[in-house]
Amino acid sequence: MMDRPARVLMTADAVGGVWDYALELAGGLAELGIATTLAVMGPAPDAARLAAAARVPLLNAVHAPFRLEWMADSEADLDGASAWLLDLERRVRPDLVHINGYAQAALPFRAPVLCVGHSCVLSWWRAVHGCDAPAADWSRYADRVAAGLRAAGLVVAPTAAMLDTLHDLYGPLPRVRTIHNGRSAGAFRPGPKRPYVLSAGRVWDEAKNIAALDAAAPHVSWPIVVAGDIAGPDGAPRPPRHLDHRGRLAPAEMARHLGTAAVFALPARYEPFGLAVLEAALSGCALVLGDIPTLRELWDGSALFVPPDDRAALIRALQDLAGDGERVRALAEQSSRRAGAYTAERMTSAYLDAYGTLLRNRAAVAGG
Repeated sequence: MMDRPARVLMTADAVGGVWDYALELAGGLAELGIATTLAVMGPAPDAARLAAAARVPLLNAVHAPFRLEWMADSEADLDGASAWLLDLERRVRPDLVHINGYAQAALPFRAPVLCVGHSCVLSWWRAVHGCDAPAADWSRYADRVAAGLRAAGLVVAPTAAMLDTLHDLYGPLPRVRTIHNGRSAGAFRPGPKRPYVLSAGRVWDEAKNIAALDAAAPHVSWPIVVAGDIAGPDGAPRPPRHLDHRGRLAPAEMARHLGTAAVFALPARYEPFGLAVLEAALSGCALVLGDIPTLRELWDGSALFVPPDDRAALIRALQDLAGDGERVRALAEQSSRRAGAYTAERMTSAYLDAYGTLLRNRAAVAGG
């Protein structure tokens, strides 16, 4: 009875953290001799991402420019994306299909399907706007997400809090598991620390809440540096007024900043996991984070938490750290220790166990 796949077909996009997660997991699987075909949809990966993918053994990344299911005007692309993925499965003949999304988990794949809920529009909307997304705009999206989750052989989320949210919005979901994301520590090392605060993320995204840091910056004695895109979905730039904005940084340059920044701040309203936070902890940064269930789950006792909409609390937290080097060092040590729970090896092992469960269940049904 097969309990380990030889080949995995995995979907991804190059828009956010799913890309880094997928490459990290594919690298861990490759060390075990498992090959991954990465089906990338949405905007094409840039040269740096393609180079990173090329360095992962046993990984073959293929791209098709179908709009992602949460994007405007994606309806017209859904059929094309579905046909493309089903054709890929016929050609690759994977033992398992790993969907990093929702709608395609309901496709009639021959192999068993694992579906990972990294984030979703409805939970994003609740966190950012404090109300449900308008049904007139998002009901068809919600139906597709629910169908994919219910069709999957197993649903995974990167935090228990995110899994609870999926249950609440689309449940009940009978076959579920929490698997924390992980990162390899090799690329993220503490260097000589300097007195500044670093943040990272889409500057325009209300979920990241970098606007709160922009408002706090004139009242904090340390400089606040931010890396990330300023162009919103409509293409219009939304530059910060008071932050030292460095644009979108290459991975090596971002790692250098993480190594030298004393504090990493992300007062997020919505962050289902937060790979940037984990990278900051691996780099020896003290953490100042939004007080939301997912970040509490991961970093409670190892970070300072502030209510996302309490800018006075954010200013106090940052200014207190700017005047207390011993506190900064203690918090950095705590975050570094906690980061040891979120390794790439643990993530790979947990997914391998999930894959084995799916394959054994399929074999049991077939032998029924």
